[in-house]
Order: sequence, then C-alpha cells, then structure tokens
Amino acid sequence: MLTLKILFWAMLLIVFYTYIGYGILLYIIIRLKRFFRGKPREAVLPPDEELPDMTLLICAYNEEDVVAEKMKNTLAIDYPKDKFRIMWVTDGSNDHTNELLKAYPEVDIVFSPERRGKSAALKHGLRELKTRYVAFTDANTMLNPGAMKEIARQFMDPSVGCVSGEKRVMAKKDGDMAAEGEGLYWRYESTLKRWDSELYSTMGAAGELYAIDPTLVREVPDEALLDDFMMSMYVVEAGKRIAYAPDAYAQEYGSANIFEESKRKRRIAAGGLQSIWWLRRMLNPMRQPLVTFQYVSHRVLRWSVTPVAMIILLIVNGLLSIMGAGLFYDIILILQILFYAMALIGWLSSRYGHKNKMLYTIYYFVFMNINVFRGMAYLRTHGKSGAWEKAKRS
Repeated sequence: MLTLKILFWAMLLIVFYTYIGYGILLYIIIRLKRFFRGKPREAVLPPDEELPDMTLLICAYNEEDVVAEKMKNTLAIDYPKDKFRIMWVTDGSNDHTNELLKAYPEVDIVFSPERRGKSAALKHGLRELKTRYVAFTDANTMLNPGAMKEIARQFMDPSVGCVSGEKRVMAKKDGDMAAEGEGLYWRYESTLKRWDSELYSTMGAAGELYAIDPTLVREVPDEALLDDFMMSMYVVEAGKRIAYAPDAYAQEYGSANIFEESKRKRRIAAGGLQSIWWLRRMLNPMRQPLVTFQYVSHRVLRWSVTPVAMIILLIVNGLLSIMGAGLFYDIILILQILFYAMALIGWLSSRYGHKNKMLYTIYYFVFMNINVFRGMAYLRTHGKSGAWEKAKRS
C-alpha cells in the first residue's frame, strides 16, 4: 500500500503542478522579481524613418475563400509602406489563390507546385526574404493595425530574437461551444505566456502571428508538425529570448465544431511529441537552467507526462479506496469521479445544443488531454509528412 500511496501523491502533484501550480509559482516569482528589481523597462518605438524593414509572410494552401478579406486586413496595417513587404507562399495550391493574388501588385508570390508541407513552404519563402525581420501569419487570421509596429518595438531590445503575438479566438455566434472552449484555453495561455516572457522568455510562438530575426533561423525538418514552435524555440536555444507582445494580436474564429477542433488538437499533440524529441538538449538543466524549468513546466509535462499521470491517478486512487486506505482517498476518488462525470455531461449537453459553460470547460479540459493520446497515434501515421490538414473554422 505504501508504494501505491507514493505513486498517488506523485501523480497528484504532477497534475496539480502542470495546470495550476506552475501558474501560481510563476506569479510568485514575478512578484518577487518586481519587488527587488522593479518592473522591466519597455523598449521605445522609434520614429517611422528608423523602423526596420519587415516582411509579412503568409503560408497558404488553397485559401481562395479568404484572399480578399486577408489582403484588406493586411493593407490596413500601420507600417511605413516603403519598409513593409507582403509575401504569400502558396504550397501546392491548386485552386484560384495565385490568380486572385495577382490582382495585388504589393504582393510577392512564391509558389511551389508540389505540396510539401508548411515547413518546406517557410523555407522556400525565407530564401526569398530581403528584409531585416520577418513576421509569419496564417491566411485565415486577421491582425490589428498596430501589430507590426508593436513587433518592431519588441525587437529594439537586443536580447530579443523572436516576438510572439497574441492569439485571440472568436466565436461567430453566441453558444459556439467549440470556439468558446478554445478561447478560454487561449486566455489562460496568454497569461502564462506574459509571465513567462517577464521571467525570461515565452516558451514558443504560435503560427497565427510571430516574428523572427532571420539571422537566427535554423532549418526545421520538413516533417515538422509544429514548425512555428520549433523555429521559435531554436531562437531560445541559441541564447535569445522570445518576447510576448499582447498588443500585436491575431484574431480568428474557433473551430467549426468539436470534431474539427479534435483534428487540430491531435495534430498539435503529435507535433509537441516531435518537438520534445528534437529539442531534447533543452531538457538538460546544466545548459540553460531557467529555460529548462520553463520549458518542462509549461510544455513538456502537458504534451507527455501529465495526461498519463491523470489516468494513473484515477486507477491508483480506486485501488487505494478499495484497500481501505482512508477517508481522504475516498473523498479524492469521489471528486475525481464527479469531475469526469461533469465532463461527460458537458459533452452530452453540447451535442444536444444545451449551453453550460462550466460543464463544457471541464469537458474541454478532458478533451485536450484525450487528444494527447490521439496525437500519439497521429504521429505514427503522419509523422513523416509536414502537410497540414486544415480544421474548418466556424
């Protein structure tokens, strides 16, 4: 029984630390850092004539439906026109994306007739780059007008090699539960990213909007499923920071439904497992102790250990209760059963059109962890191809 109790407490601590404890610890460290050192100084935005040249690079595969909206949004960005380039890299597109883009003389079109995946498309675009910095975004995300200037301001800090913008998820209609669940998750993620950045560095950037110093770019494998995360983390491995810029944000609608969201989540989970292996040197605390602490706490545990720990915790807790380990273990088991029962009710309610945000939030949490296991299966079947399967948006 002692072995089971030790295993129970180990699993409980892992689950608690991953989803709650790290955020609490990070907040305490940030408050102490501010107390002793004061708030960090923000870099100053230079006048327009001193802003660096910037390219906005958009990778696309069959995006004819969003070209007009995306270009209207891009042309409204507030950045000196003589220092701002727009590049579309169309990877194997066989619809009318290229023809529609030809109507915009401001656009550099980089076309590859063979669909080789996003990583390969990014490499193709980077070879054509002519500016000091490059920002990446998706065709179906819309940027705020001040995004590029905010990114440029962050690069004024010489310790910064990459800037991560903020992702904001919108629901097209009230009660769009898949989008609302995703939006809640990203609000929590944004808070952790902001604190990570203040402590030292954000742990990875999302492809909806991030920018990088091209001199720090390392080649990402063509089969990478999370090219954005890999490319940004290579910058951290090289000794530079990823700054988080919430005032540079990308807006997109959430997934059309939970099935489409599942496609996205399992691909992210598979890419996370890929990344852990490829970035395994960052697990060595002797190289970059603070980076290892942040990376393991924020990323590695979520993508590997913790979903397994949740299952082990439930099984071990059940065994301890059967063996009469004590009232405490009985209470924790009841709470776990209630938690998963609420997740099941949340799933059933959403299927039949009933709205309950609390129940759906619990379901979405369980759903994310289930998709880590689905990601393991996805990696076995799709791990050799970086071609992405788009999730339909609402």
